[in-house]
Amino acid sequence: MLSTLAALQAPVIMMSQNRQAHKDRMQANQDYEINLMAEIEIRDLHDKLDSLRFKQWHELWHIQKRQIELLEHLCERQANPEAKKPVPTPYVPPEL
Repeated sequence: MLSTLAALQAPVIMMSQNRQAHKDRMQANQDYEINLMAEIEIRDLHDKLDSLRFKQWHELWHIQKRQIELLEHLCERQANPEAKKPVPTPYVPPEL
């Protein structure tokens, strides 16, 4: 009696395990795709941040260069107040 019961239950148990393994593989595949998409999004965000940082450094460099020009102009004017030097041109932000 027990061996007959075991013989009938074995295929049902095997089919249930196969279905669960199939579900697990599908879930793992979905997790992989989601992780891959998240990695691509993170890489894009890093690229955007790098671009913004580059633009800021570029603009700061130009601003600092302009400040040095203005300080040199003020020093020249203070050293020689009689000389008529042209007024420096207004600051124009750099284009990237």
